[in-house]
Order: sequence, then C-alpha cells, then structure tokens
Amino acid sequence: MADKNPELSDAMKTKLKPKIFKKNPIIGTKFTIAISSAKGGVGKSTFATNLALALKQINCKVGLLDADIYGPSIPKMFGINEKPKSDGQKLEPIKKYDIQCMSIGFLTDQQTPMIWRGPMVTSAIKTFTQKVNWQNLDFIIVDMPPGTGDTQLTFSQEIKMDGAIIVSTPQQVALLDVKRGIKMFDKLGVKILGLVDNMSFFKGDDGKKYNIFGEGGVKKTAEEFDKEFLGEIPINPEVGKSGDVGKPIVEAKPEHEISKIYLNLANKIKSTYIK
Repeated sequence: MADKNPELSDAMKTKLKPKIFKKNPIIGTKFTIAISSAKGGVGKSTFATNLALALKQINCKVGLLDADIYGPSIPKMFGINEKPKSDGQKLEPIKKYDIQCMSIGFLTDQQTPMIWRGPMVTSAIKTFTQKVNWQNLDFIIVDMPPGTGDTQLTFSQEIKMDGAIIVSTPQQVALLDVKRGIKMFDKLGVKILGLVDNMSFFKGDDGKKYNIFGEGGVKKTAEEFDKEFLGEIPINPEVGKSGDVGKPIVEAKPEHEISKIYLNLANKIKSTYIK
C-alpha cells in the first residue's frame, strides 16, 4: 500500500533515527579503558590506580585520568601535591611511578568544593581529553565518577572508549545502581569488558572467609546481563593503608596477594588489546 504522505514519513524517519556521535580518540593514547560503577564507595579509584600500576609492571605505557570532578582521589592516592605545567595550549600530565596522571585535584586546593553545573564539568572533561599532552600511551585508565550523568555521557558519546570495567561490591543496594550503569553503557554502545567483585570478602586470621557485604551478587549480575565476570578482590587493610600514604599496594608490595590479582587482570587486558 502506497504511503499517502511520503514527506511526513521521511521526516518522521529522520527524527526517530538514533543520533550518531563522532567519537574522537584521546590523542597520544592507543586504548582508553573506563573504570566505572553507577554506585559510589565501591572502590573504583583504588581499582583504577592499582590496575594502572599493574599494567605498568608488565611493560605497558600507562596514563591515569581522574574524571571525578566533584571527588578527585588520584592526588591523594598517588601522593601528588604539585600543579601541572602548561605551555598556554596544553597541560603536561604529572608523572608519578612512571604513570602519566591528570586530575582536577591538581588544579584546585584539596578542600575546595567543586560547585559546578553540568556544562562546566563537560568543559573540564574535554580539556583533560583534548588539551593534555598525553605521550605515547598504550593505555589510559579513566577513573569515572559514580552515577550516570554528564561525565559518563561525554565520554560515551564523544570519546572513543575501547572498553569499560564495572566495579561493584556484592550487596544488592550497590548492584541496583550497577545495573543502571550496565544498561547505560549498553545503550551508548560502549563495550563492557566485565564485572569485578571488589571488597568481596574478608579473610580472618583464622583462615575463614567472611562475606561482610553478601556473596555472589556481582557474579549473578554478570550472568544476568551476559557479561564476563572478571573475579573477586578481597578486603585487605593493606590496600587502604597504601592508598592513604600515596603509594598503592601494587607499587608498594608487588608480591602481595592483592597485587597478584591486579597483575592477572592487567595481563588479561594487555592480551586482549595488544597482540
């Protein structure tokens, strides 16, 4: 049956057609990996810093971008108290432990609250991805903020992201938000490399495992959404202590059992992207 109003039909088709965004790579980098979770307080920054250091340990050139504008953690976790240099055109990343780093926390006082609206956050993210002199990196690890807001949209729609790792703790209240994050990345066409169960359990001096936040929730969520489950990282006091003094555990104690988990993950990521 012929269309009685072809012009209207074409207009509607154009209107309903999904918008295709031009995604640009971060200049100076080969692969961009986001560390994300729609839930706060699950250890994304700890994971991002230690994964970056683990990739360095296996001879990758790595950058670390702190994209959490409202709550930057990288300055503290890497013990960086200096401001980046600039030639008037681009910022120079600060190098620590052979990792090229950038964070809004390098540009502001540690206790200054970032009372910014969405457009200012988006502008800062574009500065960090387009106007930082990242140099010859195999991987840039992006420590994403919690939620599904402006930062996530900017990265997903405008930046060429090669993959995202979803970090969560096992309790249901965290997984409710994580599921929203998974759906967001799926909808925006960002490949999810897998899910990590962080702070999965505590191993006591008696050798027993104590599932403080529940058990198996992250693995079940991975199965529910047909994503890879990348494994568990237990709670260990050494991890927090190392981060607090500005030397994450993979750098401070590369032979520690937690460090070995990160090294295994790093080897998996490297083999996925670098043949």
